[in-house]
Amino acid sequence: MGSWFSRATGDKSPTRDGERRPLVLSDLPESCLAMVLAFLDPPDICNLARTSRFFHRASSSDFIWEPKLPENYRILAEKLLSYKGSNECLGKKDIYAGLCCPVRFSGGRKEVWMDKEGGGICMLVSWKGMKITGIDDRRYWSHIPTLQSRFQAIAYLHQIWWLEVEGDLEFEFPAGRYSLYFRLKLGRPSESTTSQRIHGWNIKPVRFQYWLSNGEHGTSDHFLNVNGKWLRYHVGDFVVQDSYTPTKINFSMTQIDCTHQKAGLALDSVFICPKQ
Repeated sequence: MGSWFSRATGDKSPTRDGERRPLVLSDLPESCLAMVLAFLDPPDICNLARTSRFFHRASSSDFIWEPKLPENYRILAEKLLSYKGSNECLGKKDIYAGLCCPVRFSGGRKEVWMDKEGGGICMLVSWKGMKITGIDDRRYWSHIPTLQSRFQAIAYLHQIWWLEVEGDLEFEFPAGRYSLYFRLKLGRPSESTTSQRIHGWNIKPVRFQYWLSNGEHGTSDHFLNVNGKWLRYHVGDFVVQDSYTPTKINFSMTQIDCTHQKAGLALDSVFICPKQ
């Protein structure tokens, strides 16, 4: 790029011995390069910043990063970064990087981070943060440690007649459209093949629902018929219109037909992310 620039301008810069050398990229004003970087996506900016000190300095300009932050980034910074007043003390690049790092809250039962590509908020809610029928009765459920969950444990259903899982959260989501999923698996975490202990999920569908504080409601029904794989079951999409007012979301998963038992279900979390 530097050689192209020198050919395009035909200009040369003086050296110590009075000779003139071709202009290179580092001869450009840092502010000019920063204006170019502002048109790139955050991952591309970070990749270029690692190539040289010149790019690294140019990539630190606040005007590059502020448009890529959510409009309520000051609220998010106060809520998620390590100390009060962080949105005033840190540069916009540092705030962006800090918000992209997963942060646990609600006793470690919820995790939130900012999507690097689009600047929307993603959130995980562990099964430990939900109300689950019979969860403390070992005849029905086991709590199994596993690296297959970001929370290092899942809830495994041995058998039950009445399945009911409920949860809620409240957060200042940036305005936009979001999707909500339950992360489930038929079978134990260590199993990848069909097990005789899995039954009751192909008779009636499981009902998934969500409710928003503004009255919005969504529902979907899914038969659970894929064994041995973690899947995200889509509950629905919802819209956040006000970035500065906390959005309260209630969600549930039920199969309350008591004509048959259900067994062999692993429950990990609820996942919320910007709609792709």
